[in-house]
Amino acid sequence: MQKQDKIIEMFNEIAPSYDKANRILSFGVDISWRKFACKKVLKYYKPDFINIVDVACGTGDMIAIWQEKAKMLSKNIASIKGIDPSEGMLEIAKQKFLNIDFIQAKAQNLPLESQSVDIVSISYGIRNVVERKQALNEFFRVLKKGGIFVVLEFTKREKGGFIATLRDFYLKNILPTLGGIISKNKSAYEYLPNSIDEFLSKEEFIKELSDSGFEMIDFKSFSFGVSSMFIAKKL
Repeated sequence: MQKQDKIIEMFNEIAPSYDKANRILSFGVDISWRKFACKKVLKYYKPDFINIVDVACGTGDMIAIWQEKAKMLSKNIASIKGIDPSEGMLEIAKQKFLNIDFIQAKAQNLPLESQSVDIVSISYGIRNVVERKQALNEFFRVLKKGGIFVVLEFTKREKGGFIATLRDFYLKNILPTLGGIISKNKSAYEYLPNSIDEFLSKEEFIKELSDSGFEMIDFKSFSFGVSSMFIAKKL
């Protein structure tokens, strides 16, 4: 089995307990990061009728927040789609959102027309895409000119210092144990800190975005560098 397929199968296995584990392990703080990002993007994107695609949508966390923030800012979502390669995750998402179009597909091969989307988001999913540069090219392809791409991700962490040491101890020791208890799949939650270590630094990822044709318009680091937000535009 290829690496990408193994990752997808892992998410299939933890799908039933994913929402519960996510809220407990992140102390719910990831919701505030998602809300911040959605609000920022909707303020940057001026048109009122918006087509949104959330890639690696999982069980639909970002779908709910896009809807909430659009309503708050009096923006009209013309359409919103969730795309994920995990059948297990999408089954949960479809139960939570009865009127949303969910599509099973990989990020590097989106079944969407070129220049058909205003906003593409991917939250804590880009590091799980093995063919990342191909996926970035796909996001660029499906976005309209002037469209916005937003990424939330756990970027490679700087070493040293009390906060960094505490953070690393939690990710390496406590999170896999708690995640294993909740999901009955400890290896899946051992994968998380390892996948962050194997991912890029924020500078490296910004360069990849630029190489794919995007122009960076905003960046923010949350919680002492645990999470990063990247907002880029298709020129």
